[in-house]
Amino acid sequence: MDELRSGLDKPSHFRLGLAMWSHSNWQESVYGHGIKQAERLARYATIFNTVEGNTSFYATPALQTVMNWHSATPDDFRFTFKLPQTITHQRLLQHCGQELKDFFQVMAPLIDKTGIWKIQLPAHFGPENLPVLAQFLNQVPQGLTYGVEVRHAAFFAKGEAERALNRLLIDKKVNRIIMDSRPLFALPPSNAAIIDAHKKKPRVPVHAIATANHPVVRFIGQPDDAVAQLAQQGVSALPKDNDAFFDNWLTQLPLWLAEGREPYLFIHTPDNETAPELAIRLYQTLRSQIAAHIQLAELSLLEKIPEETSTQMGLAW
Repeated sequence: MDELRSGLDKPSHFRLGLAMWSHSNWQESVYGHGIKQAERLARYATIFNTVEGNTSFYATPALQTVMNWHSATPDDFRFTFKLPQTITHQRLLQHCGQELKDFFQVMAPLIDKTGIWKIQLPAHFGPENLPVLAQFLNQVPQGLTYGVEVRHAAFFAKGEAERALNRLLIDKKVNRIIMDSRPLFALPPSNAAIIDAHKKKPRVPVHAIATANHPVVRFIGQPDDAVAQLAQQGVSALPKDNDAFFDNWLTQLPLWLAEGREPYLFIHTPDNETAPELAIRLYQTLRSQIAAHIQLAELSLLEKIPEETSTQMGLAW
């Protein structure tokens, strides 16, 4: 692992990660040559210090799998796991005591390495359901850190419904997860990956609020060359690029750090092929502009082997 240059050995109040730790197109940037799929998490964790564990939303992993994840990551790594959809979407947080108990029993080996347990709610979970959310937050295991992601339009209207949600989360010391999908939806549906992402990702306003100590930002970026490609195609009205959309975060993230908070930033792209490169580039921009008294670790991806060298070595990615 020495070839992976990581700055995560220094204490940091900032966490940077991706939507997943395993992607077939990250061999050159994240994993290195000859790495098996089972070894990808360990390699990922030498560069990034958090990850979105979305698989738990669809199915609770096996206990042995959870133990393997624990063994593959350093002590300062932090997972973020979604609660199962059986709890959040099917039961709508009601009558799910046994499912909740079973889930946390399996996940117990990773309690010390899970930074945030994410409660992602469906779009039809609205203001009238806030008492249910309040009751559920009393029911979950205490002493852990939670984040809530809402999709209902009323929670983004800056009216009483949103104020009630924010008051509840502040009172319970629960983080409001912030989805910033503006870069994605600025792009026209020009390829299959963007079309698919347009269908799956929510298009909601960005309200940068910290209701607890670990604000979570999910930044759904563009492929870095997307705007340039549109220009080459002769598109006259070009959308803003990743940097333009990220500009406000260059101000907000340092403010949270100065307040003593520990923000989580997760970087996506439509198919996540170039998410590692975008994440490191945006992080380096943030690090170069941040105040001198707020120190962030230096991070970098693997140095890519020149194309002609890869061909000589018989490597096909």
